[in-house]
Amino acid sequence: MKIYRPIPRRMLPWLAIAALLLLAIGLTPMLLQHESVVQIRVSHAGGPLPDGFYLYQQLTAQGIRIKSITPSGDALIIHFENEEQSLAAQKVLRRLLPDGFVVARHPDSASASSTMLNIS
Repeated sequence: MKIYRPIPRRMLPWLAIAALLLLAIGLTPMLLQHESVVQIRVSHAGGPLPDGFYLYQQLTAQGIRIKSITPSGDALIIHFENEEQSLAAQKVLRRLLPDGFVVARHPDSASASSTMLNIS
């Protein structure tokens, strides 16, 4: 019968460092993943925003995956998993929404360039 000995004290710091490195390696992909954000605003003050559920249905029907749609003051903020989904959604929204809506990349979006589509 084997008797297990406790881990020597001199090995504990090395084990702690190894555990932290493994944790950092596991969390790195999640930290590096950026989502793309699109904002829809009304170009004329006081106009109503489009229905978020309707937009969700239409974009989903086109195969565009949406993480969330949230109202934010006088705008709708739509979060996508990646840049490709965001660009595809902007094309669909340009066709879908009537005149008077501004579809733009949100300033907090991960992309470096700012694309603005004015639907009017």
